[in-house]
Amino acid sequence: MHETFLQKRLRDVAAVLVVGMFMFPLFWWALTSFKPTSAIFNKDEIVWFNFKPTLVNYAVTMLGKSRAELAIDSGNTFGVGGASSYDSRQTIIDSLIIAVGATALTLLLAVVAAYALSRMRFRWRQAYLNWILSQRFMPPIAIIVPVVFMFHYLSLLDTRLGLIIVDTLINLPIAVLLMKSFYDDVPVDVDEAAMIDGATRLQIFWRVVLPMVKGGVAATAVLCFIFSWTEFLMSLFLTNSIRTLPVRITTFVTSTGSEWGFIAALGTTAVIPSFIFILLVQKQLVRGLTLGSLKE
Repeated sequence: MHETFLQKRLRDVAAVLVVGMFMFPLFWWALTSFKPTSAIFNKDEIVWFNFKPTLVNYAVTMLGKSRAELAIDSGNTFGVGGASSYDSRQTIIDSLIIAVGATALTLLLAVVAAYALSRMRFRWRQAYLNWILSQRFMPPIAIIVPVVFMFHYLSLLDTRLGLIIVDTLINLPIAVLLMKSFYDDVPVDVDEAAMIDGATRLQIFWRVVLPMVKGGVAATAVLCFIFSWTEFLMSLFLTNSIRTLPVRITTFVTSTGSEWGFIAALGTTAVIPSFIFILLVQKQLVRGLTLGSLKE
């Protein structure tokens, strides 16, 4: 069925509108990070570009400058309160270590477990799959108390390793089920043909099947990274000195109000690692999302 010129243009316009709808909040968030406080809360008019851009919000959150220090540097101390530092560089480093560690550990376990579930037939297999799926339905708050006790006895409280382990446990069910769907799209005939050629099960997994689903591995990695990058509840209860980005941003809500400029600056900065990671695996990600779409 051939599309007419009008249908193609309507499809393009619809695509632009949908992309714009999703991108506008990000654009407004980034724009807010360059606004002075007076422009953020201008109630008389919607401020688009009629303000003087400032990097103060980034200087405070990324360079560790205090507002009083910045005021002294600029020679304008009128209306400036006491010094308060919102340095978040260590927060970003901790969040990166935890997210990358949890993603790597989750993939290491999920690619093996999912292959076994996809290829092996055993009693109660479907019930086992349903049990894995039910773990994703369970809210993290339901297990927070026993996890705190266990981590206390294992000396994992307030450690990056503890957060990596708990993020892995949270992400593992969805990673296993997602990887299993990618393995299921690879015909079993491929395994049987390799067995006829003398390959062992381990060789089939490592040299034949896993390369065929590397797009699925990339898609799973992106989801696990984003889930770990934005995880809030466990980080709040299991750490004190280590603050991940979602927890750190809540500290910008003070008794005198929310520091929206700092929140926007840190939030905009937090998007960059995820954006870079998705760009790095973009080719594999597209292949993974379309894996099996042409199978009859």
